[in-house]
Amino acid sequence: MATPLPSPEPERRSGTLVEERPQTSHGGDGDHERLAHYVRKDTIVESAVTGTPVTALCGKVWVPGRDPGRFPVCPECKEIYESIPQG
Repeated sequence: MATPLPSPEPERRSGTLVEERPQTSHGGDGDHERLAHYVRKDTIVESAVTGTPVTALCGKVWVPGRDPGRFPVCPECKEIYESIPQG
């Protein structure tokens, strides 16, 4: 008998989203400080109101405070975003 594949959906427990993914290291060169990252729109709004940090698709965690239009898009975020099925 075949083993069932894990669900592609993150597991939810007690109203908390549990998402497992490998932790990425961005090194100390500061490249991710000079890039615009992809995050969920609702987290940007919440961060603007509360000052809480957001997590980009690539794993970078920070409190947004600069105009992302002035920077090139993070290639790791872009690759992850483009791999997400649309619709």
